[in-house]
Amino acid sequence: MRIVIIGAGFAGMYAALSAARLRDIQGVSPEKLEIALVAPEPTLVVRPRLYEPKPETLTAPLQDVLKAIDVVYIKGHAEAIDTNSKVVDIAAPQGAQKKLSYDRLVVATGSRLFRPNVPGLAEHGFSVDQLEDAVALDRHLHHLANRPATKGRNTVVVAGGGFTGIEAATEVPSRLRKILGKDAPLRVIIVDRNEAIAPDMGTGPRPIIEEALRKLGIETWLGVGVAALDKSGVTLSSGEQIESETVIWAAGMRAAPLTAQIPAERDQFGRLLVDRNLRVPSVNGVFATGDAARAACDDVGNYALMSCQHATRMGAFAGNNAAAELLGVSTRPYHQKAYVTCLDLGEAGALFTRGWERTVEMVGDVAKKTKQEINTVWIYPPKAERAAALASADPERVTAL
Repeated sequence: MRIVIIGAGFAGMYAALSAARLRDIQGVSPEKLEIALVAPEPTLVVRPRLYEPKPETLTAPLQDVLKAIDVVYIKGHAEAIDTNSKVVDIAAPQGAQKKLSYDRLVVATGSRLFRPNVPGLAEHGFSVDQLEDAVALDRHLHHLANRPATKGRNTVVVAGGGFTGIEAATEVPSRLRKILGKDAPLRVIIVDRNEAIAPDMGTGPRPIIEEALRKLGIETWLGVGVAALDKSGVTLSSGEQIESETVIWAAGMRAAPLTAQIPAERDQFGRLLVDRNLRVPSVNGVFATGDAARAACDDVGNYALMSCQHATRMGAFAGNNAAAELLGVSTRPYHQKAYVTCLDLGEAGALFTRGWERTVEMVGDVAKKTKQEINTVWIYPPKAERAAALASADPERVTAL
């Protein structure tokens, strides 16, 4: 028997850990139940931190952890899924092709930044979505020091006033002062089509966010969008132009394209609709998790968000349940009633809220310490020690805030 997990992000990592944990509890050998994880690299990209400087350092190796729990790592890109024959086509290194059969499949392919067909976006826009994107932005910011000190050089436009856009924007002033000098006349502008900043955060946290932006001198242009980009800046939907050599796109997410290989229903973000066990109901033997799945967190209408907080716990339930079906034991319905947010606000600190109603619990330096602990400790892989790694993946305890 074989479980194939596609993706080495937070959901894929915890799916592998949790499946291996249940296999171990049931006393089943790796030879009888193989768990295989497919990814281009055996590395966790710490994606929630990609707005920070030195993004090339924001990864964590997984090879030793996978070896410790007897999970097979398969290097390559999953290109196609045949759910009828239960086979995954993998593009391996040096152009080799590999077919991998499965008894249960866990789709943990994550999400990608939504890049609409805005003229000039592909050529002139930056992002903090994937590791290579964040590295390109970091290099660009450092190269600004070699350019003439124009208004455009000193202006950064962030398209998108949600969680990612705010974190990227509030980190920019300190990053650029280290590059251009502490007295550089910087200008950072957030542009968003919504009429309020941080539309998903609600009215409670918003005044704190607005005050932090004022403190950092960050402008917000609301009710307008980016209509076009060129090398000199952006043209807004209102017709106004902003001179800028740095435009960071942070306007929405979509499930990774591989979810389209599964013949099942998806939501407006491309996520596969799953049942409470994270199965794709219409397709035999397939589970979806993390940003690839639209999953109910509770019985009152809350659904998992595209966040590592939800992906880790969803991954643990998906891996456990895929193994449970093959081992003939009971599955565990996914649930995640606890929900917190911790929004980095750069030199203005951070904002910590609890619950779907976003009740503010901590602000400023206190919240910043929590954010740093989350970013540098909580979301990293467990140590490559078998017992500890397996113990970390109890679905009921993962991300139990």
